[in-house]
Amino acid sequence: MNLTEAIQTYLPQIEAEMQALLTQPLGEERSSAATYGPFYGMAHYHLGWVDETFQPTQADGGKRIRPLLCLLTCQAAGGDPQRALPAAAAIEVLHNFSLIHDDIEDNDRLRRGRPTVWALWGIAQAINVGDLLFALAHLALGRLEERGVPSDRVLQALRRFDETCIALTQGQYLDLDFEARAEVSVEDYLTMIAGKTAALLSTSAYLGALLAGATTATCRAYEAFGRHLGMAFQIEDDILGIWGEAETTGKAASDIAHRKKTLPIVYGLSRSPALRALYEDGEMTPQQEAQVRALLEEVGARNYAAEMARQHHAQAMAALERANPIGPAAQALWELAGRLLGRVR
Repeated sequence: MNLTEAIQTYLPQIEAEMQALLTQPLGEERSSAATYGPFYGMAHYHLGWVDETFQPTQADGGKRIRPLLCLLTCQAAGGDPQRALPAAAAIEVLHNFSLIHDDIEDNDRLRRGRPTVWALWGIAQAINVGDLLFALAHLALGRLEERGVPSDRVLQALRRFDETCIALTQGQYLDLDFEARAEVSVEDYLTMIAGKTAALLSTSAYLGALLAGATTATCRAYEAFGRHLGMAFQIEDDILGIWGEAETTGKAASDIAHRKKTLPIVYGLSRSPALRALYEDGEMTPQQEAQVRALLEEVGARNYAAEMARQHHAQAMAALERANPIGPAAQALWELAGRLLGRVR
């Protein structure tokens, strides 16, 4: 099975599992769709299933990399990916909870080329929709027992899931805190992305192996694979956010204009007084952006970040080799890792 075949096979199953989970509404009010229809409709909008008038559409809802990783890991660890589908859905729903809240916290009015939930329906309702997805993500894991997963393994999955929720919010706390901090160390930054980006990818791979009934050593190998995959992916994103070309990445390199403290910036700020002065100045002009790029190159920030991405890339591949993926999913898993990594040359 190559990656294209895996995507064609598993993405429709992931969507169906998520849609079954988000069938509105729950409880005694199930028959009253008019009561809660718009509430669930906002969640469906964010996931790309409906437009802003709640009519069916096929908008960009994201690549579904995390749930795909969960299913591929499960199969490559010798398990049945159908049994892991509730966990895959839970992972993607949790990821989207975090995105809705991130959009509010970051004041982002667009996501995937469409207005964000808060931009259309207000901050209060967007918080509610995010909370809905958070709760439904947990309920999704309860569906594992219906697929024949032993209850003790379901409890393990739930505990890991909750630990991941904490890691995500801790990462977001640091990300927001860094905006007001005059100084952020490289170590601080790596701690932040370990929570905000790497934690969920690590859990995606770990849960797939856990639900396959893999050994502790195999689960830990997949866990490390996902963690280093997430770290490398985020650092490569940081590089592309400064030096990437829109024709290649699909988005403008705007991190400098937004004064983000990504890895190359954090590294550069610690080594260049001139760069610190530019970042403390007022609105960033295109000329100042070019100066920032030049100063970053001068202190070796791009090379430093690229080397760190390569190190995490190598560690991810070594961990995947230790996991020893087997069967038809193995090829797709190696291909997925290759596609996510190595975007920076």
